[in-house]
Amino acid sequence: MNALTFKGYIREDGSVGIRNHVVVIPVDDLSNTAALGVAQLLRGVTAIPHPYGRLQFGRDLQLLFHVLGGTGANPNVAAAVVIGIDDSWANKVADIIARTGKPVEAFSIEGYGDLRAIERAARKAKDFVQYASELQRTEVDASTLVASIKCGESDTTSGLASNPALGYAVDRLIDYGATVLFGETSELTGAEDIVAERIPDPALREKFWRIYREYVSVIEREGADMLGSQPTEGNIKGGISTIEEKALGNIQKLGTKPITCVLDYLDPLPKERRGRLCFINTSSAAAEFITLAAAKGSVLHFFTTGQGNVVGHPIVPVIKITANPKTAASMREHIDVDVSDLLRFKISVSEAGEQILQYAAKVLNGRLTAAEVLRHEEFSPTKLYISA
Repeated sequence: MNALTFKGYIREDGSVGIRNHVVVIPVDDLSNTAALGVAQLLRGVTAIPHPYGRLQFGRDLQLLFHVLGGTGANPNVAAAVVIGIDDSWANKVADIIARTGKPVEAFSIEGYGDLRAIERAARKAKDFVQYASELQRTEVDASTLVASIKCGESDTTSGLASNPALGYAVDRLIDYGATVLFGETSELTGAEDIVAERIPDPALREKFWRIYREYVSVIEREGADMLGSQPTEGNIKGGISTIEEKALGNIQKLGTKPITCVLDYLDPLPKERRGRLCFINTSSAAAEFITLAAAKGSVLHFFTTGQGNVVGHPIVPVIKITANPKTAASMREHIDVDVSDLLRFKISVSEAGEQILQYAAKVLNGRLTAAEVLRHEEFSPTKLYISA
């Protein structure tokens, strides 16, 4: 691939999506039933239920609004309906989405009840679906692309093969002008100094160190043995014995480019972002990571797996990549790109990376990933602390 162009949906704010969803976003757990009711009535509507939104406060509440509003604002969304138990919080989320210029409407349940709220929201969602159905794809270049990367259920094949192959693809994407997001803050332990050295800006490097130390300090205050959580039981079965060993394999997927963007939970993605590798402070949990990356603007996710991870997302296609021949065979329906020939010495790292890019080009232009076809729509906002 000498150049990367694809046909995407150019949104009102100039951002580009590769999917064209109409979503119904509940602001709180009490509104999940109404949101699901709207989606069940109408073809082409995706509900995004979640368990949070009641009695959250401070930065935790701000982060929830950031995730819900960012999900609706994601370029893969054509239009959004927001439903809340009261109109105040529903309007706050809708206002975030409205800043993009895309169609959005908020509805409350209080004073109406579920049935009337569903009817009102469904009528508007029906109009949005018909509006979205007329939108056409336009050819754009890779500088419009925001993607994200993560590994999950890693094993020894991840650090040896699938992550280096993805690292090659990441380098190529950045050369094309794309922005690539990575995170997994705690999972950098043992390689955090290597990551920091790749941040040329001293202020951003110091910001990264502050974020990393704050995250790890929360874990250390609990006095817990992380074995079984980091590395996971799946990691251990796959031959990874320590978090340091896991981290050194993990960072292989970052490629070789400098890190020019460091984002904390609530930081927006910079508007000027041509050809950037960005760190975002995230959990290492798969669904939490992809959910927050999507809220930042990622429209495509690359996910390497060793033992086999099945995670997806409601609006962001997730490309599954493995170099483990057993996983490629036993979990075939979940794997999009099998690079196990890299471990058989039949292909090089660059050839494996090109396989990933070639598949990504298909997904960018509309091909459904395995996770999309299998209806994996995991959505998990990050929660920072207890509710009031």
